[in-house]
Amino acid sequence: MTPHPPHTSSEYDLLLEQARALVLEIGVRAERQVVDAVEALGSGSVQLMDEILQSEKDINALELQIDELCAQIIAKRQPAATDLRMVIMLTKSTTDLERIGDEGKKIALFARKLYQEGRPTLPRYVEVRRMTKLVVDMLRDVLSGIDAMDPQRMSEIITRDAEVDLLLEGVIRQLMALMMEDPRTISAALDLMFIAKALERVGDHVKNIAEHLIYAVLGADVRHQLLSAFTSDGPHAE
Repeated sequence: MTPHPPHTSSEYDLLLEQARALVLEIGVRAERQVVDAVEALGSGSVQLMDEILQSEKDINALELQIDELCAQIIAKRQPAATDLRMVIMLTKSTTDLERIGDEGKKIALFARKLYQEGRPTLPRYVEVRRMTKLVVDMLRDVLSGIDAMDPQRMSEIITRDAEVDLLLEGVIRQLMALMMEDPRTISAALDLMFIAKALERVGDHVKNIAEHLIYAVLGADVRHQLLSAFTSDGPHAE
């Protein structure tokens, strides 16, 4: 059997850039899922809800495409050190982005349920929109980081995830108080709690991606360590 010719660096770089471009595409689609889902929650647009459910299928197809491409990169190039960390970052980030899309779908399904039961009163919707803006801004920043392969703002994103957690706690407290005051709001309030929790999970996934990027560029696993040790003055990967 004739051996395959060695793969050139340019071929490897092309595959890697294709994978990164697909990750950014799935990221944009996941962002759209979350934004549209909260918009559908406020407007009751059935068309928007249906588009979200269809888009979820497209995101799943992209995930499979990225996984296959990264598997080709590993099989053909057998990357090591920084290159391997880059591939790992892309595959793990893809998983988190797909799950962000899932959370958007979940919000859309709750919105559909609320409107099928009659146009709902949406308690604490303002706070839900505030959470949405925060997690979407975080997602956009982490995608910019992947695009530029720049980890410098990732520690800030990880810190902002704590703000999302605080907003969730506030929404839950307010909804609990509302349900005790007016039992007629219980059904809608419970659904809003689940929606707020879905947004908090989006923040968790964005934080994960920020950690993946820090690991890819700096070789530092910051999941259980102080972020101050990995600032611009901290250790860099060789």
